Amino acid sequence: MGLIADLWGALFGGGRNVVRETAEVFIENAEARGRRAAELRATAMAQFAAEFGQPPRGRFDRFMDGLNRLPRPALALGALGLFVAAMVDPLWFAARMQGLAVVPEPLWWLLGVVVSFYFGARHQAKAQDFQRDLAATMARAPAVLHNLAEIERLRDEAADLAGGDSDPNPALEEWRRRRRAAAAVG
Repeated sequence: MGLIADLWGALFGGGRNVVRETAEVFIENAEARGRRAAELRATAMAQFAAEFGQPPRGRFDRFMDGLNRLPRPALALGALGLFVAAMVDPLWFAARMQGLAVVPEPLWWLLGVVVSFYFGARHQAKAQDFQRDLAATMARAPAVLHNLAEIERLRDEAADLAGGDSDPNPALEEWRRRRRAAAAVG
């Protein structure tokens, strides 16, 4: 009876399970696979949240965003309105244009500066937002490349398991070896 107990203790004792450890060499552990899949989903969701999630904005912020969006459409629609007014009532339009003709030149320059600063500042703010988004995207690039390399490795392993070793292809094996080496370097 002592021999069976010693054998049983060698296989399953000391916090180890030799049978399970040996089987895991040939068959993937379903629990570990589930844990890895859950971690992958959690990482993907965190990436989506970082990319698309924005903090909630208050009424004042939304109002100011709407107000900031008005000048460009107002200028475009105003210019189109001047064309319509010139066709509908040429005398009324001519009288308004005569009024504009007496506006002093420094006032035109001031209007040009104000409009230039408004659109220039808006352009600069949008360009800075673009640069910030681009930097955040580039910061995620190494993780994405690592994930792609891991996916390729898993795809190669799956292809190896599906194809088996009954018909070895030396050229294909060389190609896979080079891809793995390139993925490990890059």
